[in-house]
Amino acid sequence: MSGENVYTVGQVNQYIKSLMDGDRHLAGLFIRGEISNHKTYPSGHHYFSLKDADGAIRCVMFRREAAGLRFRPQNGMKIIAFGRITVFPRDGQYQLYCDRLTADGVGDLHLAFEQCKEKLFREGLFDPAHKQPIPKFPGRIALITSPVGAAVRDMLRILNARWPMAQVLVIPVRVQGSEAPGEISAALDWADRHQAADLIITGRGGGSMEDLWAFNEEIVARSIYACRIPVISAVGHEPDVTIADFVADLRAATPSNAAELAVPDQNDVYAGLFQMERRLDRAAARTLERSRTRLEHLGERRVLRDPIAPIQDRRSWLELQRKGLAGGISAALSGEKEQMARLAAALDAMSPLKVLGRGYAIPRKEDGSLIRSRTDVASGERIDLKISDGSIRCRVERTSKD
Repeated sequence: MSGENVYTVGQVNQYIKSLMDGDRHLAGLFIRGEISNHKTYPSGHHYFSLKDADGAIRCVMFRREAAGLRFRPQNGMKIIAFGRITVFPRDGQYQLYCDRLTADGVGDLHLAFEQCKEKLFREGLFDPAHKQPIPKFPGRIALITSPVGAAVRDMLRILNARWPMAQVLVIPVRVQGSEAPGEISAALDWADRHQAADLIITGRGGGSMEDLWAFNEEIVARSIYACRIPVISAVGHEPDVTIADFVADLRAATPSNAAELAVPDQNDVYAGLFQMERRLDRAAARTLERSRTRLEHLGERRVLRDPIAPIQDRRSWLELQRKGLAGGISAALSGEKEQMARLAAALDAMSPLKVLGRGYAIPRKEDGSLIRSRTDVASGERIDLKISDGSIRCRVERTSKD
């Protein structure tokens, strides 16, 4: 072995790395496979494997490249990865260094949209119970949108035509590009913190899904959900649906439709007020007519034409009652007197004194008890005889049956 070259492990790995780095086929290639063993570290780097029925390859995606991902890689997800294959000299393992990941079968944006929608739905951000009512007559309206373009002009024109009494504040933000989500979120937070309006409309005109993507970002959805001011989402055209539409208190089909939903039409309000005025006038006229008729009926009453008449009527009625009562009492007394005379005559006829006047006497013993039988006294006993004009003291000589 003295004549042969001896290499270190690191030299061999470095040599293999140089061979692979020099192969233009390995410098940039697309690989289709299924994600497995996916891990995201606090550093922001993603480590995973791509596998299919025939094999697997280790992959890494560093934080800088991962920042551009539209979706969250998950185990079992079918993707197409683009990058370069080389060897990490420290452990001699070759792996794919990913620059981009694309969802296989569906677009990145569509996948990211569904992932975000599912996540926020599970957290309750779409719950109807959390949605606030839209004020019927908002005094201040904030438009969080691009200060240029047809959308803001349409909203201002419609708001001014329908409800010019409202004050409109335009909070300018970018609605497209990587900076747009942060600006929209910051504008929502500022308006909420300062209570700058009674109602917020946020949105933009139509475009592709990528153009509207700022309103699908989680940061915007969470700011809408946290806002204490009611929010109307007005993004794109009627078929376009964004995450902001699900979270907002009310979804409008277009920015113009949002302006129509935000305020009433002054012409309708004026017409309603006119109808109410007419109804009030008719009701007041009916009330006055009923009051006038009642007053006329009251004016015809005798008590108002001759206030003393009711008193005279009452006095006559009382006099009639007095006479009737006096006559009744007099008749009752006469009947009672006659009844008393009859009873007195009957009583007098039954009086013992009348009997005594006819020669009869009432015998009594010394104790005052009546003598009803000869057996009530004995010979020699003293008795009293009550007669009509006095009494006679007697002594019993004898008693006999005859």
